[in-house]
Amino acid sequence: MAASTKNDRVGTVETRGIEPVPDSERHGHASQMFWTWFAANISLLGLPLGATLVAFRGLNIWQAALVAVIGSFGSFALVGALSIAGQKGGAPALTLSRAVFGQRGNAGPTLITWLSRVGWETITTTTAAYALLALLGVAFGVHKNTVLTVVCLLVFIACTLLISGLGHATIMWINKWATVLFGVLNLIVMGFLVATVDWSKVLHTPSGPTSGVIAGIGFIAAGTGIGWANAGADYARYLPRSVPGSRLISASAFGAGIPLVLLISLGSLLTAGDPTLATASDPVAAINAMLPSWMAIPYLIAAFGGLLMSNHLSTYSAGLTMITLGLKVPRAAAVLVDVVLMFLGGIYFMLIAGDFYGPFSTFLTLLAVPISAWIGVIAVDTLRGRTYDEAALMDTSRTSRYWYTGGFRLPAVLAWVAAIVAGLLFTEASTGKDDVWFSGPLAGSWFGTNGLGWAVSMVVGAAVYLLSGRRSAVTAAPEPALEEAVR
Repeated sequence: MAASTKNDRVGTVETRGIEPVPDSERHGHASQMFWTWFAANISLLGLPLGATLVAFRGLNIWQAALVAVIGSFGSFALVGALSIAGQKGGAPALTLSRAVFGQRGNAGPTLITWLSRVGWETITTTTAAYALLALLGVAFGVHKNTVLTVVCLLVFIACTLLISGLGHATIMWINKWATVLFGVLNLIVMGFLVATVDWSKVLHTPSGPTSGVIAGIGFIAAGTGIGWANAGADYARYLPRSVPGSRLISASAFGAGIPLVLLISLGSLLTAGDPTLATASDPVAAINAMLPSWMAIPYLIAAFGGLLMSNHLSTYSAGLTMITLGLKVPRAAAVLVDVVLMFLGGIYFMLIAGDFYGPFSTFLTLLAVPISAWIGVIAVDTLRGRTYDEAALMDTSRTSRYWYTGGFRLPAVLAWVAAIVAGLLFTEASTGKDDVWFSGPLAGSWFGTNGLGWAVSMVVGAAVYLLSGRRSAVTAAPEPALEEAVR
């Protein structure tokens, strides 16, 4: 890493919130995005994604590998492309979104993003606590109880708070070295898992339909890069403007794509011989059962570490999103609020709720529709070459350049709403055949049955916004358009 500033130094608390980073404090290289997204995707819980391709999409290993390459590399190339806005504007993704939707109009996408982040963080925290409980059981023979459950939750949350609370520079440093450590552990575990593969069944598995491949690509994209697309700018905002945008895109795509393709392909291999992994309610335990007993400790450490790498990134972004919503506290305090909510959610998951995990996951999946609608609008706005008025981003009063009409930029807001409606038409949210929460009138169509309502939402959002009329006067000073930035 290049010489860092006082505000963004490893081991010190980052004091900057959502205000844009000045050029004098920009530093680093595009390779930071490689380590960031590699770290976010080294969890062995990527294996169930591959398992699903074989068990429920009917694909063979070659098709599953192709789907993994296109879905993971492609979706994180989108993450990289959207992160260019952070490099240009120097602010987090949802703060930059004020320029597109208006100071009031941006509240909807920001709230949805925050709810989704806190929800998935709670699920990750719960899963990690179960992994730590299992580790303690194997290493010391202790059994799960209320006190131990709370302690495991607190340990994981404390680790998350330590990294996320310190901020950007520490996260960038941790990502690089943790990727090496947990990456090696994962490779060792994966080597033992490969030894369990039933190769005769794998090689004789028939190919699935082309429609299954297309749906599989959408499934992998939705489960990987799409969930991070509204966070890429959060980590690119400290990079110098001179870093080519094309490098951000390639670093993001390869950083996430390499571990995801390996994990998804291995999950497909394992499931071609034994469908247990695809149907397991506890994937941590299911994977552990496939390994020799003496491998349990390194496997559970790798699982815990991989979940931590993903969670601290999400928590950092959630804190920035909370401030964008209007919480007037320092960034580190916003992170603290976020982890308190995670802890309370984990307590409810593990000690109170009966069958809460399934319904809550369904609710979070439903949130993918409005998030995808936001991505469609933002992608078009970025391609139009938007630049940002940094003072106007932080001015939430009626005098702000980004106040527009009553605080709303109508072309973007209407495109977002139209895209949500379109996506929900093709969406079904359920925890089973007999427990349907929501079912759009077109949920029985090909797009609906293959879970592509989010993709419809993204395309419609982009199309409606693209056709919404001439480009508004949005530049505060001459800056290069995206086409120049990615050369």
